[in-house]
Amino acid sequence: MTPPVALTIAGSDSGGGAGIQADLKTFAALGVYGTSAVTALTAQNTVGVHGVHPVPADFVVAQVEAVLDDLPVAAVKTGMLATVGIVRAVADLAAAGGCPGWSSIR
Repeated sequence: MTPPVALTIAGSDSGGGAGIQADLKTFAALGVYGTSAVTALTAQNTVGVHGVHPVPADFVVAQVEAVLDDLPVAAVKTGMLATVGIVRAVADLAAAGGCPGWSSIR
């Protein structure tokens, strides 16, 4: 696929300055098609984080698998992996392979 595809696995920043929102902006600025798997929802702004709601690990995996089933992901970037369960799930996905981008998080 042109442009190249990248996947960010990270938390959402409601203030837009970090997390998947910042990753997707960066991908776009670099001419990369950005995809995402959300690990946590945050209530935050430029002053601070007011709350965090982690996404269940199995749903993070479902998001990643849905993207990989459809798009030729060439790179993977991780950010906030909010729980031990999510860290383990992402590590298991990386160990299993599935796309060239996994080598960047092994």
